[in-house]
This record gives sequence, structure tokens and C-alpha cells, in this order.
Amino acid sequence: MPRPINERRLGAPIPPRVMKPAGIPARDLEEVRLGFDEAEALRLADLEGLYQEAAARSMGVSRQTFGRIVEIARKKVADAILNGKAIRIDGGEIVIREQGEMNMKIAVPSMNGIVDEHFGHCKEFLIFRVEGENIVEEPSIPSLEGCGCKSGVASILARAGVTHLVAGNMGEGAVRVLGSQGIIVVRGASGQARAAAEAFARGSLADSGVGCAGHGEPGHECKD
Repeated sequence: MPRPINERRLGAPIPPRVMKPAGIPARDLEEVRLGFDEAEALRLADLEGLYQEAAARSMGVSRQTFGRIVEIARKKVADAILNGKAIRIDGGEIVIREQGEMNMKIAVPSMNGIVDEHFGHCKEFLIFRVEGENIVEEPSIPSLEGCGCKSGVASILARAGVTHLVAGNMGEGAVRVLGSQGIIVVRGASGQARAAAEAFARGSLADSGVGCAGHGEPGHECKD
């Protein structure tokens, strides 16, 4: 007996639609059917630029399953484009993730409980889980040797369920690396790490957009 297909999570509804080559009636075209789960896989991997591991977490499937979904989806789109077929987006075993369904987990690069100005040189990442209006501290994650965005810490934080990183300064390269793991970066924090996490959780802290002020200075090793 074949294994049942688990429902795949979508970050937002995808409306059913048909796209076709211009100037040819739909009745004269062969169709390629792209399921909602396949469309979501393309959105995560090719539009959002997430690594497959992060995209798989978002959809609630294994990395291997996600890889199969996105590979099939890409072949279908290539077939439609190169062979002049229509694409119908519809169907699939999916559920829509309700707003707030995904628990927010915040990492703060810290040195002795204070937001470290440069996340790549921090001592540890303090982890805070948001439960309703409360914030619960979880075990910290030690920083790895080497500059943060090149040390592999982004994947470690992602596997720990971190959804947001609240930091002081950070270069765009590090923001992209964290984003590819599905972690949203919020810069401009300072002071006590817990207070910064609480400020973000209640909506009073937004990303400043300011990169790392130390880039280019003598002795500053991280170039991203």
C-alpha cells in the first residue's frame, strides 16, 4: 500500500489560475497542471531564494520530499515554456498556514547578556520563544569560530527553529545568508538582549537597514 501524502503547508493562499501563450485559444493548447504545493516550492526556492532545508521546514516536509517537489515543478514549467503549453495552477494536498501559527523564535547575538554590535564576533546567541504575550528564554547557542555568516551558524540557528534574528549591526552578505535559511533579520537593536527581543515581539522594533559599521576597518575580517 503506498504511503499517504502529508498535507504541505503554504505560507499564503495561491489563487487557481491558467497561464497560456498569447494569441492561441486555450482550447487548442495542451495543459501542464502545477499543484499548489509545486507552486509554493517554486516560490520558496526560486523567488524567495531559500535553501532547500529551510524551504522544506516552511512546507512541513522533509528535505528529500521538497527536493522532489521542486524538481518536478521546474520540469513542468520548462515543458510549458519550451513546448508552448498552458500552465494550470490548481489542486494538491495542501493546508494554508494561519497567521501566527508558526511560533516566533528570536535569536539575539549577545556578549554577557548585551546585544553584541557585530553578530559575527558575539559570544553566544540568546534564544527567546514568543508564546502569546509572553517571551520564554531557551538554552543559548554558542557562537562558532570564524566570522558569523561564514561559520555555518545560520543553518544551526535555523535547525533550532529560529525565525528572526535581532541584532545591532550586520552586513548585507550576512543578511542574505540568514535569509536563505528562512531567518528574518532585524537590525538596530542595542542594550539588554532580552529587552531587545521583547521590543521586537511587541512590534516596537523594526529593521534599521543599517549595515555593519566595522566593514573595511583594519582587523575586521568579515567582508560580507
